[in-house]
Amino acid sequence: MSCFVALADPTRRRIVEMLAVRDRTAGEIVEAFEMSGPAISQHLKVLREARLVSVRPDGQRRIHSINPAGLEELEAWIATTRRFWESRLDALEHELRAEDERKRSES
Repeated sequence: MSCFVALADPTRRRIVEMLAVRDRTAGEIVEAFEMSGPAISQHLKVLREARLVSVRPDGQRRIHSINPAGLEELEAWIATTRRFWESRLDALEHELRAEDERKRSES
């Protein structure tokens, strides 16, 4: 599953935000929401499948954390999008400055 599809859901975005602060158990995550444990479990499964979250055993508990490797898809998309818009915005700025210059020369 794409990280974008996974993050389209506000609950999953909030879980990722929580895990960005610190690792948490599933129980801690459940406590932060007004939904059932199985529902949060499904959200965590989607985040794991999207490689945004990883889980490690700690005795009887499962500790969830952000998976930095899973953020690579987001970072690549942001970089590509930024390059696209920066070049367009630079061209727009150039045109606007040229237009201002033409108007000043006509005055």
